Amino acid sequence: MKLRGNCQAKVDEKGRLKIPAVFLEELKEYGNQFYITSTTGETAKIYPMKVWSEIEDKLAKMPSTNRAKRKFLMRTSYYGQTVELDGQGRLLLPTVLRESAQTKGDVDILGNLDYLEVMNHTRVLDQLKNEPYTDEDDKALEDLGI
Repeated sequence: MKLRGNCQAKVDEKGRLKIPAVFLEELKEYGNQFYITSTTGETAKIYPMKVWSEIEDKLAKMPSTNRAKRKFLMRTSYYGQTVELDGQGRLLLPTVLRESAQTKGDVDILGNLDYLEVMNHTRVLDQLKNEPYTDEDDKALEDLGI
């Protein structure tokens, strides 16, 4: 699965996000269940359940005393919820996450290869401005062969 690009969308008053057609076809290959979560509360990450299950499998192999694992699970559980795609191609964003990430009205949906990231449109523009792409970023990717 290769989710890429950006689509603008809207979250309705009930918290439902209509998945744009460009992403919907790719996502449907993985079924109708998704895990929507965040580690920061600033964005909503939408994982096909198969992808999220692979993450959980990796976490299960780590010791329960691992601090990073505990922090990750606490946050992804607090913000997270299993949701099902409805017949109109919509997903209900969890209330806690929707409020925390300010994902009401206009949002951007960014493709991140195997998951989607939903962000408040203003927050996307602020992040692009305040966190510029640098030569160091280029170097780090070059070191990885990209």
